[in-house]
Amino acid sequence: MLRVLTLSTLYPNAHQPTLGLFVERQTRGLAAREGVEVQVVAPVGLPVWPLSLHPHYAPLARLPQRENDGDLVIHRPRFRVWPVLNVPAAGASLARSLLPFLSDVRKRFRFDVIDAEFFWPDGVAAAQIAKALGVPFSVKARGSDIYHWGDQPRIGHQVRQAALAADGLLAVSDSLKAEMVARGMPADKIRVHHTGVDLDLYRPVDRAAAKDALGADGPLLATVGALIERKGQSFALDTLARLPGATLLLIGDGPDRAALKAQAETLGIAKRVRFLGALPPEEVAQLVAAAEVMLLPTRAEGIANVWVEALACGTPVVTCDAGGAREVIDRPQAGRVVARHADALAEAVRELLIHAPEPEEVRRSAERFSWERNAEELEAHLKSLVQSAQIPRSS
Repeated sequence: MLRVLTLSTLYPNAHQPTLGLFVERQTRGLAAREGVEVQVVAPVGLPVWPLSLHPHYAPLARLPQRENDGDLVIHRPRFRVWPVLNVPAAGASLARSLLPFLSDVRKRFRFDVIDAEFFWPDGVAAAQIAKALGVPFSVKARGSDIYHWGDQPRIGHQVRQAALAADGLLAVSDSLKAEMVARGMPADKIRVHHTGVDLDLYRPVDRAAAKDALGADGPLLATVGALIERKGQSFALDTLARLPGATLLLIGDGPDRAALKAQAETLGIAKRVRFLGALPPEEVAQLVAAAEVMLLPTRAEGIANVWVEALACGTPVVTCDAGGAREVIDRPQAGRVVARHADALAEAVRELLIHAPEPEEVRRSAERFSWERNAEELEAHLKSLVQSAQIPRSS
């Protein structure tokens, strides 16, 4: 029996049902493997009172500290955060809060390995906890934890130290592995571990009927992701301005929403942009399948799950040369990888509208991304770390 403790600060909950859905799906796949038992620790960061009463934190404070979600036990211990003031201390704060809690958990669930789902703060905390408990640990790099947090002066050092201490590392793409190595992380520890996709949920539909139901007459584009600078919705709006008659579905929410709405007004395209907010996967799948093109002018990614999900829907992708884009967009039917400039993006969209690939041809690019394969590879990786940790070292 392999007993795994999955550690993730991004994991769905009743207040944030779409948070870290890819982590949940990976975890469920691993837990479904015969001979594997998994418990999840999804820590909840809260500031001191009265800041904890703020509308952002109050719903999180009401989350249960333990719940059973099907066969999975999910722990939600609290840890202290200091908004804005002391972000570089988050990893240490998380480790201090979790160590006594996990020492107690291990009396009832003697986990063999810690599987941390992000480098910051999860991986930094896992390094300290694993050392104290005497268990091996792995950290998975997904993109922003390397491109963004890894470049922060006080945080980047902690990220590198966690990588050096880890028994094993995972990267979601070959390009992200190369970035990790360039930042001083040991290449021989890093295994590329691609995401999966639910091919039953994300699948082609009758596009004409789906567009009619949405009241979309002309070309329909979709952009899925948090409304933040890195995802490039501003470029998507500039691109739309160059595509008369097209409609853009902006799926997701975030701090840039107001600025993006103002930009759409300034460009005179507000009536052709639909701000749909964060939606459950079932609705996202239907909307993306209805679109002729998925447009994601992202600046930095490991592998964007929405790339793979769009392809599974039979919708080609136009994106930028970021992270693992070329590993996913691996054939002309899958879409285009272009410069992060509205003219280049618009030209790529036009090509795909004029020479539209068959949805089933597009979907073939996604079929290699399997959750079953994802779970099999993760189990093998974690087992190898446990086995290596059990080999006595020669004196």
